[in-house]
Amino acid sequence: MRSTNLANIYRLGVKELWSLWRDPMMLVLIVYVFTASVYTAATSMPETLHNAPIAIVDEDVSALSQRITSAFYPPQFTLPAMINYRDVDPGMDAGQYTFALVIPPNFQRDVLAGRSPAVQLNVDATRMSQAFTGSSYVQQIFVGEVNEFVKRYRGTEALPVELALRARFNPSLDRAWFGSVVEIINNITLLSIILTGAALIREREHGTIEHLLVMPVTPTQIMLSKVWSMALIVLVAAFLSLNLMVRGALGVPIDGSLALFFTGAALSLFATTSMGIFLATLARNMPQFGMLLMLAIIPLQMLSGGTTPRESMPEIVQNIMLIAPTTHFVELGQAILYRGAGLEVVWQQFLALALIGTVLFFLSLARFRKTIGQMA
Repeated sequence: MRSTNLANIYRLGVKELWSLWRDPMMLVLIVYVFTASVYTAATSMPETLHNAPIAIVDEDVSALSQRITSAFYPPQFTLPAMINYRDVDPGMDAGQYTFALVIPPNFQRDVLAGRSPAVQLNVDATRMSQAFTGSSYVQQIFVGEVNEFVKRYRGTEALPVELALRARFNPSLDRAWFGSVVEIINNITLLSIILTGAALIREREHGTIEHLLVMPVTPTQIMLSKVWSMALIVLVAAFLSLNLMVRGALGVPIDGSLALFFTGAALSLFATTSMGIFLATLARNMPQFGMLLMLAIIPLQMLSGGTTPRESMPEIVQNIMLIAPTTHFVELGQAILYRGAGLEVVWQQFLALALIGTVLFFLSLARFRKTIGQMA
């Protein structure tokens, strides 16, 4: 009897794989989210300062002003455009520059004399991400160049304490390392919900669910077949993406155990595929499923700690999101792939995913039985 149940689950799962193979739109979606989407997330993160256009008005034309000008270079900034003061406002109105630095006359003389000359930095704040990040960049570069220049002419007393900054796990602070891995973690959740929910709705729309109801299979077998088949597709796609896109195309080093990570991913998929079936039982068609998906996936991705640290969220939100599988999946994924953590570090997240997945599976199974009971 047990072997018959397993055989039914296997054959039904194979049927799901063939149905997916004959759905070109779903295949395109799978390829896109694990290739172009990962590459875009890694190379075009909003907070990254990349080729920000800057103009400089040098009214001093001194060694110090030229030193400051030469400090702005790609890839953070474009080569500075040297303009006159009267061209600042027209240039920023036309969107040609995000930053316009105005160095006043006699700037070097006043600095060496110990005075505090005023320097103007104009920022186009409509370019929010560049303006916020770039303003601090410009200030740091400017102050650093002035301090280095002044030390050559009049000595300054060294500070009694020196801060030695060492960045662990990402020494070059390359944002592509963060963006690519987080995108894969997010896409595992997104795609698992879409595939399982779409599989159930596709059967309902094509009328094949009625055929299953007259076969010697149970709702549990039908649901398990959808869970294992769709989870397998997501795991294979994520594995290829992690090795070909993240490690290969983007050159991001992964030091953690991939076997341990994908074991955690499988536990997370057990929960999220069950969630996809639950949403599909609530929706009558694909448009309704898409609306429900948006309501579910946005908080799952935005509040799970992948995009924003959970510590910066209100405490009530942190506590509520502990019941979400994505919170624990993000924690174990970052710990394993970023920091090379072992099972002794992430066992609590594994246990939480197993418990959450079990609860979601039986809730979805109860809803699924009720739905097909109404159809019978």
